[in-house]
Amino acid sequence: MSIFSEFREFIARGNVIDLAVGVIVGAAFNDIVKSLVDQVVMPPIGLLLSGVDFSDLKLVLKPDNAITKANELVAIQYGAFFNTMIKFVIVAWVVFLIVKGVNTIRRHDAEASPAEKPLPPPQEALLIEIRDLLKNQAKP
Repeated sequence: MSIFSEFREFIARGNVIDLAVGVIVGAAFNDIVKSLVDQVVMPPIGLLLSGVDFSDLKLVLKPDNAITKANELVAIQYGAFFNTMIKFVIVAWVVFLIVKGVNTIRRHDAEASPAEKPLPPPQEALLIEIRDLLKNQAKP
């Protein structure tokens, strides 16, 4: 089997395609959440806190030297980190709601159609039959 036919078989599996779709949708969802946080959630919070823009909050460790052309600024950008944490909470909440919805649907489907008892293996079925015959012979 050639490497290309193995690769084609690998790609044709449903799990790989589902994963690819999930990654693409997740990337698009990330852009939506970024826009939501940066343009919808944070401006009112900044307005409530006297017009503070969280993305610009930072702790400067070494200021930029205006004389040189090189950027020498060293800063801890805790405002950008705060924005990222809000994005994470939003994504985690949405994923939680999706998983909760899927689990509810699965639970509902499991209750609607009770699982049938699986048949025992042939050896076990034969032993059960022998047991039942011995029980019947032992009765007077």
